[in-house]
Amino acid sequence: MNNTQEKDISPGMVGLLATATGLIVASLYYAQTLVGPISASTGLSPQAAGLIVTLTQIGYCLGLLFIVPLGDLLENRRLVFTGLIFTSAMLVLAAVSSSAWMFLTAALGIGLGSVAAQIIVPFAAHLSKEATRGVTVGKVVSGLLLGIMLSRPAASLIADASNWHVVFGGAAVMVLVVAFVLRAKLPVRMPNHHISYPKLMGSLWHLFLQTPVLRRRAAYHAGLFGSFSLFWTVTPLMLSGPQFHLSQTGIAIFALVGMAGAVASPIAGKLADKGHTLMATAAALALGVIGFALPMIVPGSRNVALAILVIASIVLDMGVAANLVLGQRAIFTLGAEVRSRLNGVYFALFFAGGAVGSALGGWMFATHGWHAALLTGMAFNGAALLYWVTEYLGHTSDQRKPAV
Repeated sequence: MNNTQEKDISPGMVGLLATATGLIVASLYYAQTLVGPISASTGLSPQAAGLIVTLTQIGYCLGLLFIVPLGDLLENRRLVFTGLIFTSAMLVLAAVSSSAWMFLTAALGIGLGSVAAQIIVPFAAHLSKEATRGVTVGKVVSGLLLGIMLSRPAASLIADASNWHVVFGGAAVMVLVVAFVLRAKLPVRMPNHHISYPKLMGSLWHLFLQTPVLRRRAAYHAGLFGSFSLFWTVTPLMLSGPQFHLSQTGIAIFALVGMAGAVASPIAGKLADKGHTLMATAAALALGVIGFALPMIVPGSRNVALAILVIASIVLDMGVAANLVLGQRAIFTLGAEVRSRLNGVYFALFFAGGAVGSALGGWMFATHGWHAALLTGMAFNGAALLYWVTEYLGHTSDQRKPAV
């Protein structure tokens, strides 16, 4: 057994990896609240403005499928460093973009390079003891989720105070600093096996077919992340509408409050370490349903309605944060030699759910209104919860079987 597995990961290293993943993944989301000013500045037509977000997500999905699996083949520290240097360069290109094609190229590249965060998470699991792996992953994922939740309001506030170019320029500097800090602090980790890249990629489909836990956990989180993407696509539109009349700064503050849900990540990790993954998953999925049920209450007071919506955002974010950790904890027990590939497939699948949720939510809100969008989000989580029931029934059936 090598030295990194004999001793547990230090609290300082956990904090560094949590901060790093948060800063890296934030790069994916800065543009979401800045689509308007970016489109106006680069000459992108309103019909094509959605490409700003879509190309970033496409780049990320491509990276999850074709780059993250390299964590099982190449030295991990060097892979992370290279990915972050590339991401920083793409953020610089975004910051200096004066035309649509320049920014869209940068958006694709930002998504592609930001998958370095998903090489770091399995790295954290590798550095942890089995008994504390869930807590470690939970803390690192908390940082990742805080990066997602903070990125949008931070981008809005910075752009209001200066302009959108400053947002991407500042992000480029932060990612560059993270790259060099991680190169200095991370241990060398060389995977044990050596296979060709084509065989590595071919193994992804085999892993998907042969790993029921991966398929189930991806399905659960595709439902939750689909509803999460739907919520954060339509809720800013609702908040800026005639019922609430919130400014961009007000919407940014709303998003900041919602990030309180990230506290569920380490709690979920502890529950998983104690063997309570099955019931903790049910609780996470139920929180997702509740998060969409609460805003269906329509009180007469604007302030009460806004307060309920704030609570709903926290509840939903708690469900998403908890379930993400439970899923990663489950797939990381399947073997260190395939951890990066499993993580890449897992994220790619549930990000696909997020893309569907965002697109469907926007369409439902535009054509059928707020309540129809809420019911759609509830359906995503409800379907995942129904699928969980099949796992629960299978588990109880196995317990009732007589020992042979």
